[in-house]
Amino acid sequence: MYLETLTTDLALQTSLPRTGPIFDPQQWPFDVNLLPPATYLVGGSVRDGLLGRQADHLDLDFVMATHSVETARAIAAHYKAGFVLLDEERHIARVVFDNATADFAQQVGDSLEEDLWRRDFTVNAIAYEPHTGELFDPLKGYSDLKDQTLRMIAVANLKDDPLRLLRAYRQSAQLGFALDPETQRHIRRLAPLLKNIAPERVHAELAYLLSGKQGSSMLTQVWRDGLLQEWLPDATQTGLKRVHDIDHAISVLTSRCPEFIPIVSGWVNDQHQAAGAGRSWIKAAKLACLVSAHANVAEHQLWQLKCSRAEVQAVLTVLNWMAQVLESDRPLPTSQQEQFFFFRTVGPTFPALALAAVAVGQSVDTVVSLIQYFLDPVNPISHPNPILTGHDLTQILNLKPGPIIGQLLEKLCIAHAEGMISTPQEALEYVKTLELNL
Repeated sequence: MYLETLTTDLALQTSLPRTGPIFDPQQWPFDVNLLPPATYLVGGSVRDGLLGRQADHLDLDFVMATHSVETARAIAAHYKAGFVLLDEERHIARVVFDNATADFAQQVGDSLEEDLWRRDFTVNAIAYEPHTGELFDPLKGYSDLKDQTLRMIAVANLKDDPLRLLRAYRQSAQLGFALDPETQRHIRRLAPLLKNIAPERVHAELAYLLSGKQGSSMLTQVWRDGLLQEWLPDATQTGLKRVHDIDHAISVLTSRCPEFIPIVSGWVNDQHQAAGAGRSWIKAAKLACLVSAHANVAEHQLWQLKCSRAEVQAVLTVLNWMAQVLESDRPLPTSQQEQFFFFRTVGPTFPALALAAVAVGQSVDTVVSLIQYFLDPVNPISHPNPILTGHDLTQILNLKPGPIIGQLLEKLCIAHAEGMISTPQEALEYVKTLELNL
């Protein structure tokens, strides 16, 4: 059996450094001596280590001939770490540490080489033996790393898990690698198989492509190669151009308002969520460019992709607003009262809508002013506060609870937004004049 050892070759190559925590077991969260002989680190962690890619969270993927679950369980017990049995039938388990995750799997086939031959791409089929420090590369993945090329291992492997068709574009975007032409030809031919994949898995791959500039460029190629037809059948060249326009909007708006970066890359009640982590206002804005222009059809497509309820609502809010603007050429509101009702209508979806607004040609200055309102948690236009409460009105003015209380509170919010009142006393005097006219 042939296994190419790259230790000598790596010492001569400076472009792909063999440094960092991946190749230093002393930086792992457990003692390497707890691993049985012939245990190998494989997959993306080895690839990223060779590329010098660093991450705050360490992801380790191991394969071994036997006792993978038992090894994981023993390590978890020794360090009082979390243990998850991921796949009992395939003998895959996970140990969760504070700043690292380690997956343990039984090798597929009778040898390490056979296991590597069943993986997706050559750059992900390099194995590292932590006890000896050797790297094994029977599929010449190291050569493809140097050439920055993503190449399939075998057509059969793509057929076995058609999600790999979409993953090829995601990893190409993520790594900045070119897709091997022959691999791309086979992906185009096999594209219809993607419809058989669970929507949650498709959604996870699309989430990355929708969350960054590199992903947007690759998304156009995904569409051209026929991989979006089943999941986003209404995606068009125009919609994809608008996705690129949203990337431009991100650049423009965050350069004017740097504090908007964590907001637009985050999500509801999680304004510091990293872009690409699954849900973001960026992703919602871009999805609105790719679903059907008809809200009911778009909603069905979003549910089919297993988007969350909050995501569906956000995308539909952006979609409906864009449709109104594109159909009537209506600009963003500029008066304080109009802006008040605008914020009340769009609610927390505003970050996504701000991107869409610039993408469809709205005034950057107007959007920036609205962003500044939104970033101020006490701004009466974007975050209205009636100053007086319904209880205040019933007690001070001897009013009975009913619709009139709600009407008065709304008028107080509008007056506050327009700068007519700013204190409880001013609000009380103002509401007395309103009461006389109601």
